[in-house]
Amino acid sequence: MRVRIKNDERGLLFKDGNYVKCLKPGRYILNPFGRYKVIITDINNRFETSGKNINLFLEDSELLKELAVIDVRDYELVLHYEDGKFIDVLPSGKYAYWKLLKQHDFITIDIRNPEIQNGIEPALFYHPKLAGYLSYWEVADHEKGILYYNNVMQKTLNPGKYFYWKSPVQVAVRNLDMRQQQLDLNGQEIMTEDKISLRLNFVCQYKIVDPVQVLEIKSFEEQLYIMLQLILREYVGSLRLDDLLQKKQEVGTFVLEKLREKSTAFGAEFVFVGVKDVILPGDIKDILNTVLVAEKRAQANVITRREEIASTRSLMNTAKLMEENQTLYRLKELEFLEKICDKIGSISLTGGGTLLEQLNHLLTAKVSD
Repeated sequence: MRVRIKNDERGLLFKDGNYVKCLKPGRYILNPFGRYKVIITDINNRFETSGKNINLFLEDSELLKELAVIDVRDYELVLHYEDGKFIDVLPSGKYAYWKLLKQHDFITIDIRNPEIQNGIEPALFYHPKLAGYLSYWEVADHEKGILYYNNVMQKTLNPGKYFYWKSPVQVAVRNLDMRQQQLDLNGQEIMTEDKISLRLNFVCQYKIVDPVQVLEIKSFEEQLYIMLQLILREYVGSLRLDDLLQKKQEVGTFVLEKLREKSTAFGAEFVFVGVKDVILPGDIKDILNTVLVAEKRAQANVITRREEIASTRSLMNTAKLMEENQTLYRLKELEFLEKICDKIGSISLTGGGTLLEQLNHLLTAKVSD
């Protein structure tokens, strides 16, 4: 029995079904009656065991010199590289590769720790052969992420993409929006100090600054909502209705100061709070409208009287000046004559004298009477 082994091949010699040794390149003549069998393998490919347990071959020290052997445990994954290029992912098991024509490198991953180890090229995370072994999480630019292992908080994640090994450890990332947010309190029924029930629409704007602190508060927005209600009731309940309507801006200032005292406990920065609307009962609204109309009428009367007094004072000053200055008095007469002439269509003259003299005589006579 003649056997020829090429340079890129190796022969596995068996006798009576038992492995004997590895045949290197060359020509071999085997006894045909010795029940020999040779399995020729391509050393460009993985070492094939021909259905035998791989440990049987690893007892051959000469063969072992030509193999790269990797033993992957149950809680491990191995990244296999050939000549520096990623080839495959090896799950648990024992593997052997011919290292005669190619250089084989391995990176062992302990999946009991889901975090990706340093030294692995990030571009490799998108390789299709790794898709089934990785979980993917993304934190947007306006967010912070909180990382959990088996429901236990680990750390805060900045914006970016994160990959973790799929493993017995359950990985979860909870994202929190770090942008300015708004909480509306609409239709809050509150009673003032003078027992008038009204409704307020209120707004609170805030930003999360400590996401870990926020997550330690169960139902964050609900608790913040109740806190705002209590502070509003405390302040509005101490004011009469008239004071409340005059101090709407001060309500927001008071509530904001109270919230900032508790900002550390909430893990948030409170930016602005304020009253949007004050909604009064129908009968109270009618009363206020009546009062408002009366106030405006009183203001209008005051303005009218003030103008009348000013006009009278002006006439008195004018009369006093004309009394003291005859030339001014004469100019005023001529001014009135001019106005009269503008409105007269025709004039009939009787007796002697000019038109101006007769008109002046009429005016003088009228004043004398």
